[in-house]
Amino acid sequence: MSAVTATTAPVNSGPNAVLDSWTMLRRNLLQMVRYKSLTLMLIAQPLIFLLLFVYVFGGTMGAGLPGGDGRSDYMAFIMPAIVVMTVVSVSLSTAYTIALDMEKGIVDRFRTMAIAKSAVLTGRVLGAIVFTVLAFVVVIAVAVVLGYRSDGTVLGWLGVIGLVLLMTLALTWATVALGLSAPNAETASNTPMPLMFLPFLSSGFVPTDSMPAGLRWFAEYQPFTPMIDTLRAWMSGAGAGSDAWLAIGWCGLIGIGCFLWARSLYTKVRAH
Repeated sequence: MSAVTATTAPVNSGPNAVLDSWTMLRRNLLQMVRYKSLTLMLIAQPLIFLLLFVYVFGGTMGAGLPGGDGRSDYMAFIMPAIVVMTVVSVSLSTAYTIALDMEKGIVDRFRTMAIAKSAVLTGRVLGAIVFTVLAFVVVIAVAVVLGYRSDGTVLGWLGVIGLVLLMTLALTWATVALGLSAPNAETASNTPMPLMFLPFLSSGFVPTDSMPAGLRWFAEYQPFTPMIDTLRAWMSGAGAGSDAWLAIGWCGLIGIGCFLWARSLYTKVRAH
């Protein structure tokens, strides 16, 4: 009995859970390096939208903003939406990669190993956070090269970084759950796609008061709008007011709900 206890007890202990999560994080980071085309595509996607909206639509759209004066003002206006799309772009890949692990039986192999139950999912989420931070830095750097300038304070930018991390946690747990619920990797790559379109139906690219009544109502009450409005306020040096609490609340609601959903799905997979 003592021999069995000595073998099995450490699997769920705190130190091993941390170590196992670190091991899974390293695996996911190595995948980023190994699959360079996927990594570059995920970073390039928000950059393509940035270039498209600034140089194709920016002149006209910027002039239409209240007090707007062309491309530079429009770039400042859409940068929060580009940041959100960066977070979404990375989170979408999580659904695909975890479903691919399921399809190839890698998760089943992990299940037979003496590792913490939470490590597989936790490592995947931590990997998404690292990837998002990298993509965020690249996107901001490219925007600065293109002429983006921020009036945000140091405290405001710390708030931006904190909200980006909260959004990453929330959306990654959502896509982890979607990946676990998908029957195969191909389905998992398509199921989360509405997350990519929602920023377009928000305050991200045009003011909501310019939209038709029904669409305006949806745009004003969907989760991405307070997130984008909060980022826009902090990046411009203004106060976010109630939008910040709404953004944090949405991130908490989505993150906790999807974490519980993902844990339930993973438990069923393990028990299968």
